Amino acid sequence: MKEIKIVTVVQARTSSSRLPNKVLLSIKGKPLLLRMLERVQASKYAGIIIVATSIDKDDNTIEKLCKENNIEIYRGSLTDLLDRHYQVAKLYNADAIVKIPSDCPLIDSKIIDKVIKHFLDNLDKYDYVSNLHPATYPDGNDVEVMSFKTIETAWKEATKDFEREHTTPYIWENKNKFRIGNVEWETGLDYSTIHRWTIDYEEDYLFIKAVYEELYKANPKFGLNDILNLLKEKSYIYKINEKYLGKYWYENHLDELKNISEYKQKRESNNNDK
Repeated sequence: MKEIKIVTVVQARTSSSRLPNKVLLSIKGKPLLLRMLERVQASKYAGIIIVATSIDKDDNTIEKLCKENNIEIYRGSLTDLLDRHYQVAKLYNADAIVKIPSDCPLIDSKIIDKVIKHFLDNLDKYDYVSNLHPATYPDGNDVEVMSFKTIETAWKEATKDFEREHTTPYIWENKNKFRIGNVEWETGLDYSTIHRWTIDYEEDYLFIKAVYEELYKANPKFGLNDILNLLKEKSYIYKINEKYLGKYWYENHLDELKNISEYKQKRESNNNDK
């Protein structure tokens, strides 16, 4: 079997409406984006890692940062992230594309590897594999992998704004067209709505900064269990961004997103039963 060429795309921009320039905020003396890339680079299966930003002049800062740190960069549409990912896939002759958003600076490289390996081990079975449908890991460990043919089909056929802006909804919403695989946390736990390790708000930044301050010096590659143990020991850190638990971009599209709506209903039903 031929070797599969994997390209991992970390999408980044400065124009976040809720927390502008969040990817450039300082974490242990370096921009958050660089700290996150350290964690992605620790993955065994990530292949070529590309930062994909926009052609908007405000994102010149991201290009400068990447070039200064020898990080590959691609610039494309500000709002059509599906096109951004597809163009990177074409440019680098990828067999498979890994999508990781830049707002996951606590992502565990072992989780990245689990998702990519599940895709590689099941090439004849799945077109798309993630750990998001349904999600079980703490929010902020988002990994999606898809074949080139899959992203090309989505690029040609997706027409709705949110399908273009969020890259993959057309894929995971069309189970009749694509074979969808999922990696769930092997513990059987679902921490996706009770832990928030992503960044959209000031409190998220303060939470992430506190975690790095506690763990980075002893082990720069600290992982999922290190963070969970820290939060048990120092529960005040967990409380920093607690008010935003369960906040997701798709909340505004539930009338259009059938599969997400199903997951949300099941989760609420399960929570009511407890």
